[in-house]
Amino acid sequence: MKRWPAVVVAGLVVVLVAGGVLWWRSSQQTDLQRAVALAPEGSQRLTWTDWAGVRRELGAGGLSGSSGTGELATFLDDAYDADLSPMSSLVESAETMQAEYGFSPATLEWELFTQSPDGAAVLMKLPEDADTDALADGLEELGYTPPDEEGGTWRGGADLLPAIGTLTPELQYLALDADQGVVVASDTGDYAERAMESVTGEADAVSGLDEVVEAVGTPLAAAVYDADVACSSLSMGNAGPADQDQADQLVEAAGEVNPLTGFAMGLLPDRDVRVAMSLETEDQARADADSRAALAAGPAPGQGGEFGDRFRLGRVAAEGEVVTMELDPVEGSYVLSDLTSGPVLFATC
Repeated sequence: MKRWPAVVVAGLVVVLVAGGVLWWRSSQQTDLQRAVALAPEGSQRLTWTDWAGVRRELGAGGLSGSSGTGELATFLDDAYDADLSPMSSLVESAETMQAEYGFSPATLEWELFTQSPDGAAVLMKLPEDADTDALADGLEELGYTPPDEEGGTWRGGADLLPAIGTLTPELQYLALDADQGVVVASDTGDYAERAMESVTGEADAVSGLDEVVEAVGTPLAAAVYDADVACSSLSMGNAGPADQDQADQLVEAAGEVNPLTGFAMGLLPDRDVRVAMSLETEDQARADADSRAALAAGPAPGQGGEFGDRFRLGRVAAEGEVVTMELDPVEGSYVLSDLTSGPVLFATC
């Protein structure tokens, strides 16, 4: 037998070890982490729905691609009542998608809606047994113009969607990564292409959100904001003058509050809500754990009433540069949908 040169063997070992490390890292990540790692660079607001997890949570595991739209509508009603669907961009489109596209919240593994100053896209993970060839054939039958090459953009446009049914504008342009089973959708062809490049690794993905995404755990539904969006969408500047004055007094009494560098809020499988807020330094995180806990246990100016009307405050902790808060929603409250738009005093910058 011919011996392989030592340098070749050493090179193969390096490649195998590197591949093993990448596989191990990926296996330790949550689905949310893996999805965010595909989002386009510059994404500032991301909303997540773990549709497979929601189906398990609601006992709707029997849903499939052949389920009727009535069965799907019942599932979506239950998801709404449980505050499990407010982060989705597909709810209003779901019945048409189920009937016409071959995928919908009845079958998708997850959905990640991303927004940036340059555009918006929806990333959708198909089930493992999805027939991507049949999906492509279906798109052509619906009237989408096929791409010139594999992984290119299927072009629909604003005139096509009304002819198909009730659909979000984000479904005007679609691209498919068959290897990963990910469909990218956007309301512009250029942004669909850009988002697909981040999915395939041809372009950089979003950065700066890793800490809060990891800290929020394995939510069934979640919102993730960068510093700019967190400090504007959740700002007390959205409140009226009287509420702003009350907020200033409450913050002064609570102590030091520093600007956020990232924010995430997620509804977990046990129906508790976890908040993750990242700050610039560990010292700021430790100080803010105390002050923001005090704010979350008191009045809710701009929202009305007290935060205690909405949730019971659990453990608040600082680990590194991230503060996490555990919230136990009061029965009948919609903590995730209510407190992912401002003003939210305990998330003030």
